[in-house]
Amino acid sequence: MPLNVVSLVSVGRHPQSGRQRRAEQDGRAVELGMNLEVAQNSQLTVLHAGASSEPVLRTYAGMGLPELKVLELAEQDDAVPALGDYLQSANADIVLTGVRAESGESSGMVPYLLAEQLGWPLVPRIADIVSIDDGVAEILLALPRGQRRAVSVPLPFVASVDNAAAEARQTAYGPGMRARIEGNKAVTEVDEVRAGWQESDAKPRPKRLKVVKAKTAADRFKAAT
Repeated sequence: MPLNVVSLVSVGRHPQSGRQRRAEQDGRAVELGMNLEVAQNSQLTVLHAGASSEPVLRTYAGMGLPELKVLELAEQDDAVPALGDYLQSANADIVLTGVRAESGESSGMVPYLLAEQLGWPLVPRIADIVSIDDGVAEILLALPRGQRRAVSVPLPFVASVDNAAAEARQTAYGPGMRARIEGNKAVTEVDEVRAGWQESDAKPRPKRLKVVKAKTAADRFKAAT
């Protein structure tokens, strides 16, 4: 039986312009899943939970995906219970996510909460999945300063993909438009905590001025340098 790999994707946000885009880490998670399809003869499912933002989702499909699935949720719904139910019913073996989303709460807690709900091990910040033999995956973890650490993890598991993983391939407009986007109704739960939040754009803090009282030119030069 081929392995069932699920890559979770979200709607990204450009850090300068704020426009919607393909999330950087989620794109790397899809790239890793597509590489596993070739190397391990696995079956990849790309899943988005939330409002169907079709133009952004088609940039993921433009990487060469025949279809993309959407769990339709409202903005105030909690995505974790719906994702957990879907992954259990789909008999997923590997779940790939980004480390954190680029929009919304962006807390980085989704892979942790999913692993807790499913009762699976979590492997944070992976760079690559080297091999899978006899139900055990050999994984490279991304460490600071370009270092790597090899670990063995039994299936099934949840893994968050680091920026050190292979860069996502370019998206093509034609295949993206031809791909099928399948919407699925999900059993939803309102996130009561988030319902009371008020969101606003972060503002840079003003720099504190350093007033130096120097009597001579040498003192002024010393303060400036």
